[in-house]
Amino acid sequence: MVFIDWVVIAGYFAILLGVAWWVINKGSETADDYFLAGRNLSWWVIGASIFASNIGSEHLVGLAGSGATDGVAMAHYELHAWCLLVLGWGLIPFYMRSRVFTMPEFLERRFNSSSRWVLSLISLVAYVVTKIAVGIFAGGIVFSVLLPDMRLGPLDSFWIGSILVIVLTGAYTILGGLRAVAYTEALQTLILVLGSILVTIYGLDALGGWSRLREICGSEMFNLWKPMVPAGVESTWEPVKEPGRMAWYFNDNYPWLSMLFCAPVIGLWYWCTDQYIVQRALGAPNETEARRGSIFASMLKLLPVFIFIIPGMICFALSTTGASGPLQEAMVDADGNLIREEAQKAFPMLVATILPPGVRGLVVAGLLAALMSSLAGVFNASATLFTMDFYSKLHPTVSQGRLVWIGRVATGVMVLIGLAWIPVIQGGRGLYDYLQGVQAYLAPPIFVVFFLGILWKRANGAGCLAALLIGFVMGLVRLAIDTPVKLIDGYQYQEGSMLWILNNMFFQYYSMLILAVCVIVMVAVSLVTAAPDYEKIQGLTFGTLTAEDKAESRASWNTIDIVASGLVLVAILAAYLYFQG
Repeated sequence: MVFIDWVVIAGYFAILLGVAWWVINKGSETADDYFLAGRNLSWWVIGASIFASNIGSEHLVGLAGSGATDGVAMAHYELHAWCLLVLGWGLIPFYMRSRVFTMPEFLERRFNSSSRWVLSLISLVAYVVTKIAVGIFAGGIVFSVLLPDMRLGPLDSFWIGSILVIVLTGAYTILGGLRAVAYTEALQTLILVLGSILVTIYGLDALGGWSRLREICGSEMFNLWKPMVPAGVESTWEPVKEPGRMAWYFNDNYPWLSMLFCAPVIGLWYWCTDQYIVQRALGAPNETEARRGSIFASMLKLLPVFIFIIPGMICFALSTTGASGPLQEAMVDADGNLIREEAQKAFPMLVATILPPGVRGLVVAGLLAALMSSLAGVFNASATLFTMDFYSKLHPTVSQGRLVWIGRVATGVMVLIGLAWIPVIQGGRGLYDYLQGVQAYLAPPIFVVFFLGILWKRANGAGCLAALLIGFVMGLVRLAIDTPVKLIDGYQYQEGSMLWILNNMFFQYYSMLILAVCVIVMVAVSLVTAAPDYEKIQGLTFGTLTAEDKAESRASWNTIDIVASGLVLVAILAAYLYFQG
């Protein structure tokens, strides 16, 4: 980092804080304005905000690290842009019609108040152990790479970076609410995309071009579809993990079976039912703007494969071939192999070693933009969930100003809890692996109750509650089994024991087990208990739509929306056809 880099970063923060200050002064102190930006966001702000909220720390640090270790395997998750089309075309009409603040509130309208409480609790726990803690941790990783010698008393650069990212992000999030988050994220999207494209361009130039990257990484790293067990290993149903022989459900190299069936469930949960994402669409004035925002976000979502995964693969190629001395020294062991634990530094290491002065400052600004935008989004979503689903239900006569103040306090508390969770993440295989693992345990029950609830009008509150609770308990059991192994050096379960089997089962297969159990439970409990009152859920399921509901939705889209959605699907198909090794 040289003087011109710091000038560029200072300029970025000046513009960012200027935008935030303008938005804060423009806003009012009502709950509708603070939590949903007055339901007046335009489609381009919604799309950019959805993208910036998603493309955060787990991508800059975790996804690039995954690219360095596993190639394009994680591109499955990034090619889930089609899930945003499901949101825009399939679920937005129901959400906009219900006029809710939160996703748990929608469950209350569809099922009962108990479902709302349970989902709110699950969501808040999920935000602590995934988005907040991961965002803070990634901020520390970036600072530890770019400014490794920074110290402040007992705090090293990792902790200084984590705390700085929290303070800066928390300031404008707490003061401005969703409007400040959305408009600053629109700016951050521009900086993030431009900076990341520059990393890819300069990285390929340093390496010698795309063909050289394919040559070094080989067909294995360019193949989206991994085998059920690694080549040369005998597959078996027995719970064994030994040289040359392995239970197929122990293979953790993202095999095609689990990526085909588990990854879409996680994607549909995240993009279509998670407060963190859907809250931006809820801020739209009507169904048209919300749908177009989702389509725009799906277009942007196609970029991460090329601006995060590919840079990770470039880092692998530069370091293992010795084309970059600093990268080789930092990322490779004495035998010339990539050190997996160092892979999550791939993106910031590229920034630090291959970019010229000035450009490096712009890309660091993009790094910070991504970290801050993802944290800002989850801070606001957490505050909305706690305030609207818990506090306002317990205090129904509370004033609008009090609701906003409670939301700000809730944000601060979530940050402190997130800080305490960082040591668990540090023990994981990788940042993106950690995040996908936790989400895979939490997603299935939420996916089941939302999609079955909208598709099947016979589903009732008892079935919803049973599926949520059983699925949540199954996820917590797996987290409880995994955490000691990640947190305590050398800790292992006795080989062959049930705990050892569950710990070694690939997380996506366990997620598929949770999904199957939740579907069976929800259908069975709904059928043996009373049917819901179809009058009360009118317009909230496909089976209870009126002619007026259908006509209103049909009037909200035109040919442009269809063509744009079709282009996204064509681009996804092209990527799947190209990345086959």
